[in-house]
Amino acid sequence: MKILMAAAENDAMPKGKVGGIGDVVRDIPIALANIGQQVDVVMPGYGYFSKLAEATHITSLQVMFANQLQSIDIYKVSIENASSGVSQWVIEHPLFAVGGEGKIYCDDPDNRPFASDATKFALFSAAVAKAIICDVFGNIDVLHLHDWHTAMISVLRAYEPEFQQLKAIKTVYTIHNLALQGIRPIEGDESSLKAWFPNLPFELEQVNDPRYQHCINPMRCGINLADKVHAVSPNYVKEILKPSDPEQGYFGGEGLENDLTNASTLGKLHGILNGCDYPESERKALSYKTLLKRCEGELMSWLSGNPLTDLAHLIAITRIKQLLEKKLKKKPIILTSVGRITEQKIRLFQQVMPTGETALEQLLETLGDDGVFILLGSGDKKLEDYLTAIASQNDNIIFIKGYSHSIPEDIYNSGDLFLMPSSFEPCGISQMLSMRAGQPCLAHSVGGLSDTIKHQQNGFTFNGENPLQQAQNMLVLFSEVLALKKQKPKQWKLIANNALNTRFLWQDVAKDYIKYLYH
Repeated sequence: MKILMAAAENDAMPKGKVGGIGDVVRDIPIALANIGQQVDVVMPGYGYFSKLAEATHITSLQVMFANQLQSIDIYKVSIENASSGVSQWVIEHPLFAVGGEGKIYCDDPDNRPFASDATKFALFSAAVAKAIICDVFGNIDVLHLHDWHTAMISVLRAYEPEFQQLKAIKTVYTIHNLALQGIRPIEGDESSLKAWFPNLPFELEQVNDPRYQHCINPMRCGINLADKVHAVSPNYVKEILKPSDPEQGYFGGEGLENDLTNASTLGKLHGILNGCDYPESERKALSYKTLLKRCEGELMSWLSGNPLTDLAHLIAITRIKQLLEKKLKKKPIILTSVGRITEQKIRLFQQVMPTGETALEQLLETLGDDGVFILLGSGDKKLEDYLTAIASQNDNIIFIKGYSHSIPEDIYNSGDLFLMPSSFEPCGISQMLSMRAGQPCLAHSVGGLSDTIKHQQNGFTFNGENPLQQAQNMLVLFSEVLALKKQKPKQWKLIANNALNTRFLWQDVAKDYIKYLYH
């Protein structure tokens, strides 16, 4: 088959990734190509990818958008060591670089959420639809759309007379994160459905948001208008059929549970877990002090490149120096966490316990002098500030605020226990990467974490009826896991080896895509 994937991110491109979508769109095309499929991947150029030395201009097309003919440029990009069955494309227009050259997502103000991104992705969707009917990619059997950013392609396919031939192409829609839906007004704003496509004859009840009737919900469009809908783990599919109840710590359908239930009833909703790469090279675990020195080196390079010293970096460097000077009586237990600093990931750490402390403070008290918690990530400023404050007051946590290409692997390879108390997790990649390195996880049993971590077999999981109970259960489990690590080394080694030998192979995912989504 010939499959065209459209996405906002693609880590096959240098700097083409922000989150998990980029990993999936990098890896699944190769796995599909390895079993005989031809896969083309298209993404916006963001004013950056079209300038790569490997990019070749193929053609220019005229697309009607916002009542004007827009000229778009299409490039093919030759990626080094690329699979012969995968072709990479980028589409360029000045609007795609609106956030700055190479910036994938814009930070729009709270009073106009998604405004810049929704407009640029609406134009990108029109550009992809036009390129398909102009035969730029050749004859396509399957059109695979990733998350809300590309969902407008399904709207144009359903309603725009110019793109009616797209109905003959099987269309699949993947939900990576249901919490982000790209909601915009239907009219009355320059970033609205009628501003982008003034003459589009759409069906309101298929595309509008169930909670905000005057708005278009791209995520809902993808769910309702695609032939097949895919969520990125079997357990997440079950969770999203029920309504969310954040106060009780439950994150489900996020307002779209009725549409998802309908898709499930029609037999078009499928949960297929993402995969992970397993390089043949051996895990290189660093000693405790070598790991600290690596982290210190990364922080120093960040400081040297920034004239304004970041308080979080200063605290982290000070803490590392103190720990390096400390005389050790025994090998410390290294707790780790790597990921975006968002409410989804940090909420349970912030849960206020009956003692008045947060769960993270209690966890660090339980850890005491037995070890250190190394947490790498960046994201929400308020949450970064919370972690910085915790790191300033506790001498057994190092908060490395930022995104690094070089040290995550060291942290995965050298840690003893990976913490992942996500409030929800559609699939998750961090737990797969830590398990791949032989580091068991302590995780909230939700979404893909439930599908990948088996309690007391290759890791440890907790749950609970509300956020307080979840945090309490996390702390009880953490105490039990610490005791296990210290008192039963053989059992610990068995669990760590089980984690190391657990496999989530892309080749299996590719076969499931063909069986459940593409046929």
